[in-house]
This record gives sequence, structure tokens and C-alpha cells, in this order.
Amino acid sequence: MVQVARRFYDEMVAHALEDDSIECCGVLAGTDGSFQKLYRMTNVENSPYRFSWDPKELLPVWNDMEDNNWEHRAVYHSHTHSEAYPSSTDVRLAAWPEAYYMIVSLLDKDNPNVRAFRIVDGSISEETLEVTPD
Repeated sequence: MVQVARRFYDEMVAHALEDDSIECCGVLAGTDGSFQKLYRMTNVENSPYRFSWDPKELLPVWNDMEDNNWEHRAVYHSHTHSEAYPSSTDVRLAAWPEAYYMIVSLLDKDNPNVRAFRIVDGSISEETLEVTPD
């Protein structure tokens, strides 16, 4: 089970809706099973079908995570026109086996759906996502 504070859940959904013509992306980080910070990233692909971030933008995020000893991590991104399930591209590009992968689906923009997964060696397993009070 992965727990996400309401403020971070709402921020992921807001980010997805704000960037709606393209996939949004970002990182959550924390420790002891609790996320402490959300980092919005820029989708340098500028695409509705895939995302990637600039390594120069990721470096200060990674350094901040290291400086705070945050090992609990999640990558989030949106799917603008499909369900919240990892695409073959998502699976192929999953580079952090210890991280959760959260996907915000905007298939129904009035009711975005967020789901969490682990992606390890090409295998997908869904995790229960619990939204907790702030």
C-alpha cells in the first residue's frame, strides 16, 4: 500500500489538468513510507503520449532528496487520453525499481483517476493507493 497526503494527491491532479494538452510529470519524495515533498517537473517531450525530464532539472531534485535522506520515492505523470495504467513506453522507461509509479488519467477530466504501480524488470504490479489527511 502506498499512502499519499491529500495535498500531494490534489497537486498531482491539478498539475495534470493544468498541463492537459501534454503529459505532466513529477517526483514525490520522503522517508519512512511518508512523502514529504512534491517536485513538479517539465515534460521536455512536450507530448500528449510520453514524458521525460531534463537531467539538469532532475539533478537539484535528486540532490535535495539525497540531502534529506529521502529514499521513499514516486514518479508521477498523466495520461491525457487513456486509463491510469502503465503503457509499454512507461514500462520500458521505468528506471527506479524502488519507486512507485503513479498515473493520473484524464480520460474523464471531471473525475481524474489516480493509480499506483511498481514496475520492476518489466513487470507491473498495482499497489493500493490510500489518500490520507494532510
